[in-house]
Amino acid sequence: MTKILSLLGLGLFLMACSPTEETEENNVAKPRTIVTTDGELDDVNSFIRMLLYANEYQVEGLIISSSQWHYKGDGKGTPFTSEMETTKRIYGERTELRWPGEQWIYDLVDAYGEVYPNLIKHSKDYPTHQYLRDRIRIGNIDFEGEMEKDTPGSDFIKEKLLDDDDSPLYLQVWGGTNTIARALKSIQDQYQDTPEWKEVYDKVCHKAIIYAILDQDATYKKYIEPNWPDIKVYYNSNQFWSFAYFWKRAVPKELHPYMEGEFMDEIINNHGPLLAKYYSYGDGNPPQGEIEDIYSSMEKAKDNQWGSFGQYDFISEGDSPAFLHLVDVGLQNLENPAIGGWGGRLVQSATRPSRWEDGDAATDFNPYTDTLDKAYAQTRWIPAIQNDFAARADWCISDFENANHSPVVKATTPNNVTAKPGETVTMEISASDPDGDELKTSFWIYNEVGTYRGEAMLISEGTKATLTLPVDETGSLHIISEVTDNGIHPMTRYQRFVIDVK
Repeated sequence: MTKILSLLGLGLFLMACSPTEETEENNVAKPRTIVTTDGELDDVNSFIRMLLYANEYQVEGLIISSSQWHYKGDGKGTPFTSEMETTKRIYGERTELRWPGEQWIYDLVDAYGEVYPNLIKHSKDYPTHQYLRDRIRIGNIDFEGEMEKDTPGSDFIKEKLLDDDDSPLYLQVWGGTNTIARALKSIQDQYQDTPEWKEVYDKVCHKAIIYAILDQDATYKKYIEPNWPDIKVYYNSNQFWSFAYFWKRAVPKELHPYMEGEFMDEIINNHGPLLAKYYSYGDGNPPQGEIEDIYSSMEKAKDNQWGSFGQYDFISEGDSPAFLHLVDVGLQNLENPAIGGWGGRLVQSATRPSRWEDGDAATDFNPYTDTLDKAYAQTRWIPAIQNDFAARADWCISDFENANHSPVVKATTPNNVTAKPGETVTMEISASDPDGDELKTSFWIYNEVGTYRGEAMLISEGTKATLTLPVDETGSLHIISEVTDNGIHPMTRYQRFVIDVK
């Protein structure tokens, strides 16, 4: 039996190492990604959730970097003052700042290894513990924005950007962009004065996609943008607050129960060693590296700068939209970040075509407040995202028969249809559930991502919907078919239909 298990583990390891990996479950190539992180409290929480979704994308690298909020110092007592005005004002001159160390990332991957034997009962696509550990590197961490020298982390990113796989490589920026900037600078230094430079430049710009949560150092603006203007950048500066420290202000009160202690307690407690490391309010677990712990005791949790919180309330996962964008739930957002998905909605800049941003251009109507809301393109998915997280927490400890799994939703009519004004369009899906759960199906119009401004009439019954178009309007409509099971933690999947009326 031991020999058989060893061979199985080897097979899974080799499958996970393939640079063109496809999922066994849907035979679709998974997006490649590298995570760069400064190890902040909310990075730890995002990292834990990211590991629970590691079957949905191909993790190429896990890189520790620095940021304006977290840097190690050079060990020589060299003083440093931030280039970023907020950090400069708060902390002034420092020799290090709130550094959590580097061991935390190994500890989390090792905890993942402990639950891995149970996770693969639910998906064979989870990478092995050893596969993930082999992809951990330390990047540029001495100071905020430090990019003067090559590091194991920057060398690793450089290698992946230059490899023979031309598929998109999503570079997640949870801290500063400095380690990515160093990798790019090293490529530029090596090739700029050679005949290969144009080919190398085009190759890197073709495959690299930077998903950044704010600017947490100045290296993007000072180096990447001027020298690599054609690299695609997805920039999230508003919507991420739905999952960050200010979530009580960004999320409508009606959705707060999905972030509060009663719900979070079911996820993080008694679900094995990985989720035991998840930080929550009043959990008695002081975050590493914090100068002032305002989280672990209930006395401080009830009244701090972010609001008033109860025990086990959600603290923050501000970086989670970066990997949630990569999870294929049927919304097709990987094809175009402007159409919206679990990672929010980012619209192409009118003046910088390689850049997609949130803000005014990506504002969605919030039905809870009856206003346009810069965060709602992310907030609207919170019930589905949080229930999905809860279901995956059960995967850490439960057999397949005792946990919930997402429904399978397929379009049985074309997803993209051209219609004329006055026509009626029929859309239909098929939906099944691996657990035999009952399914609830609805169809709705995602008005903000279409250009159609007429009063189209959408009528749905079961897995079929009809859309009747007025005779005097043209434009595109996005119809979302949403299917939710009735499991203990309901899971939701989608199909998107795009109707081009002309």
